[in-house]
Amino acid sequence: MGGFFVRPFSKYFYQLRVAHGIRQIELAELLGYEQSYISALEIGTKGPPTSEFIERLIRALSLSDIQQAELHEVVEASQRKFIIPTDLSEDIHWMLLNLHRHLDSLHPAQVRLIQEIIGIKDEFAKNALLKPKYLRMQQKEDRPM
Repeated sequence: MGGFFVRPFSKYFYQLRVAHGIRQIELAELLGYEQSYISALEIGTKGPPTSEFIERLIRALSLSDIQQAELHEVVEASQRKFIIPTDLSEDIHWMLLNLHRHLDSLHPAQVRLIQEIIGIKDEFAKNALLKPKYLRMQQKEDRPM
C-alpha cells in the first residue's frame, strides 16, 4: 500500500486503522460511513474529510491528545486549497504563483530546500533565546582603582 499515499492524511489514517487492528469495513461501521469512502480516504482519491468525520474518528478510536493533534495537523497539511491573507506583499503573491505553477515538477531536493529556508526563521528565534547577554563594559571612570 506504500505507493498510494498522496496526502499526509491518507497515510496517517491508514496507519491509525492498522495500529488499531481494524479492517476498513469495521471502521466504516463504527463511523457510520461506507467502506468505499474509507478506502477512498486511505488511497487519497478523496480530499480530507469533514470535521464531523474527524470527531467521530477521535471518539471511535479513543485517540489520545497527541494523536488528535497529529490528526488535525495532517488534515490541514492535506488541504487542496489555501486562502491567501489579503495583507501579504506583492512579492509573496508572485512567489506563490510561481510555486503553484511548478508544484508538479519540483524535485524532492527542491522541496527539502524550501522547507529548510522556511525553517530558518524558527532557528533564528530559537538561537535568539539561547544567545548569552553581553555585559556592558565599564568606562574607565567607573572602574575601581
